[in-house]
Amino acid sequence: MKEIKEQVEACRKACEHHLSKELLPFWLDRCKDEKNGGYITHFDKDGNDTGEDEKSMLGQARIVYIFSSAYRNGHGGEQSKEFASHGVDFLLDKMWDKEHDGFYWLTDRAGNALINEKIIYGHSFAIYSLSEYTLATGDKRGIEYAEKCFDLLQKHCADTHFGGYFEMFDRNWKLKGPGAAGGDRKTLDVHMHLMEAYTTLYECTGKEVHRRKLLETIELLIDKVLHPKYRTGVPQFFADWSVAPQIKFDIVWGWDRFSDDGSKGNAEDNTSYGHNVEFAWLLMHALDILKIPISEYGDIIQKQYDHALADGIDWEYGGVYVEGSHAGGVYDKEKEFWQNAEMLIALTQACEVLDMEKYWPVYMNVHKFVFDKQINHEVGEWWPLLTRQGEPIWTHMSHNWKINYHSVRSMIETLNRLRTIEEKV
Repeated sequence: MKEIKEQVEACRKACEHHLSKELLPFWLDRCKDEKNGGYITHFDKDGNDTGEDEKSMLGQARIVYIFSSAYRNGHGGEQSKEFASHGVDFLLDKMWDKEHDGFYWLTDRAGNALINEKIIYGHSFAIYSLSEYTLATGDKRGIEYAEKCFDLLQKHCADTHFGGYFEMFDRNWKLKGPGAAGGDRKTLDVHMHLMEAYTTLYECTGKEVHRRKLLETIELLIDKVLHPKYRTGVPQFFADWSVAPQIKFDIVWGWDRFSDDGSKGNAEDNTSYGHNVEFAWLLMHALDILKIPISEYGDIIQKQYDHALADGIDWEYGGVYVEGSHAGGVYDKEKEFWQNAEMLIALTQACEVLDMEKYWPVYMNVHKFVFDKQINHEVGEWWPLLTRQGEPIWTHMSHNWKINYHSVRSMIETLNRLRTIEEKV
């Protein structure tokens, strides 16, 4: 037990150092756009601004969340609070569509709309981030617009026939066409992040309607999105929740994992180890906010962890593989930043509430890989994609999709859990 206590202490100190001396300073030193407002989000391998003239509402919202969460958890001091407010100003002043409501998907740095579509993936993060902002700072603007987004989703996006939400809309909230336009698809990504968003929204407001929608989303995820046998996440569906071959959407995510024609290998049988454990810990967090015992969903949570540990952990080189089959077997053995980040949180959560003896060695495996390979310590942020052995494949430190949401959140959330574990062992 003494040896484990020393390991926990060492891991906690490593996370504290990385967060306070490398990761937060990377962002506090360079992301604030003093000229236009909001945040600069495109940095090369050395942390230099690439000059890309665009801002995504997803990236802006996620960084609002990070600075809000950092401030709420005691990291970065008043500067984190100031940076969070700075980002909210830009979101509300420049990215909010004053004619049709909702947030534009993409603007230039000055805030002029480049893509004015309404993408629900982004709005889930607006709800999440703006709710966290009010919880952290008390500024009521956050929850005002979080509730506006929630109401827009119920009005324009809810599928009252099959359940869940449609995801891709034109500026005026007209549903987009089928296929790559995304109008006929529903995804694990959106519905999982709506659970995440509604959790923080309900935590902030305490309103019964937000509680009901959170419970409804949890049940939908379990009944429709998780594989009926293996309880792992299925990526894409048609409107009626029949499984759809995973495709690349025109203007949103997935561009990095598809061939040039938009197709994907194992398009109907793939599951992400990172998504599965992220779902598990987000579900446990939602249950905590709802004051529902974890045991009511224990079998599902256990199956997601068991699948990830059976196939997703690399015991030779360390870290987490990208994805594999629901039934078992790995398809993609590269190492992506966000999946390793989510695994750190999920494993410390499992150590805290499930089984310390079982999950601590797995945490040590992933922690070592992250700190030895995934983090670019010289610059302060994380390499986005590595080979199985840990050599960089992609080298940028940030763009609209790879910002600080996963890296900083993983350190904040992991630290909180490591401190609790350290008191117990």
